[in-house]
Amino acid sequence: MERDKTRRADGGRRAYPWQSATKLAMRAGFGFLRLIGPVNASNLAGAVTAAIGPHLSPSKVADGNLRRALPDLSAAERKRIIVDVWRNLGRNVGELPHLARLKRTESGPGWEFAGAEFLPPGQAIFISAHCGNWEMILPIAAQMGLAVSGAYRRASNPAMEDAIQAMRSAAHGADVSMFAKGAAGARAALLHVARGGSLGLLIDQKMNDGIPAPFFGRMAMTATAPAQFALRFNLPLVPVRVERIGPARLRMICEPALDIPLTGDRTADIAAITFALNRTVEGWVRARPGSWLWLHRRWPKQSKA
Repeated sequence: MERDKTRRADGGRRAYPWQSATKLAMRAGFGFLRLIGPVNASNLAGAVTAAIGPHLSPSKVADGNLRRALPDLSAAERKRIIVDVWRNLGRNVGELPHLARLKRTESGPGWEFAGAEFLPPGQAIFISAHCGNWEMILPIAAQMGLAVSGAYRRASNPAMEDAIQAMRSAAHGADVSMFAKGAAGARAALLHVARGGSLGLLIDQKMNDGIPAPFFGRMAMTATAPAQFALRFNLPLVPVRVERIGPARLRMICEPALDIPLTGDRTADIAAITFALNRTVEGWVRARPGSWLWLHRRWPKQSKA
C-alpha cells in the first residue's frame, strides 16, 4: 500500500504520517532532558549511548577508522575509545536542550574560554571539527558578542532536523544564521561573508567534491570552502574547538590564526591551506582520540597514503 505523503513548502521534503509521532516523541524526550537539568541530562544520555552505541554498526566504521589512523592501538584501546566516543556523543545530545542556558561560569554547568588573545579584531573564518561539544561553538561565540554564522548538514529525519534547529536557534540568537550544506546554502554563506560576516565551519567530514588531503597519513576527501573563503576575502583562518571538561562543563579554545605561506597560485594555495587544516584537526584528535566522532566514514574503504 502506498503511504500517504505530501510535499512541504520548505524545500521539498516529504512528510509521512509517522513523522507526527516521531515529532511528539522527540518533544517528550528533549522535554524530559530539559526538566532534569544539564548535568543529569548529560550523564543520563552519555550513559545510554555508551552502553548501546558500541553494539551498533557505526562502531565497526569507527574501529576501521582507528585501525587505519592509529595502527599501534590494541583492540582493547580501540574499544575504550569507541565507548568514549559514544558517551561524548550522548552527552552532546543530552546537553542540546540546555544550549541556550549554558553560560560563562567559573565552575559547574557552563563554559569557559581560553585563547582570547588570539581572537581577530574583525571578520574571520573560524574552523573546527566534531570534537568535544561542537554544538556549543556558535552559542559561545554569540554570548561573547561575536556574530559568527555557520554551515550544517541536514539530519535525514525531518522531525530530528526540526527539533535540533529549534534548539540551535534559541541558543544562537537572531544575529546568527545557519546555512544548510548544498548549492543554495553555499551561495547564502558567500553573500554573508561578502557583507562582512564571519563564518564557522566544521571541516572534518568527507566531502566528495573536495580534494584529497593527508589526514593521519592517508588521503581523505576534504572540503576546500575554508581555503576558498579565506583567499577570496583575504581573511584569517582561526582554529577553535570546544573541549569537554565534564558533564555540561566545557572549554572553548581559540588558537592563533594559521600562518601559511602563499604563492599566488590559487590551486596550490588552496591545497596548502587544506593540508594545514587537516594537520590542525589531526593534532586535536591525537591529543584526545575519545572526543572525536570516529563514527563516520572519513576515508575510502581502500584508502592509500
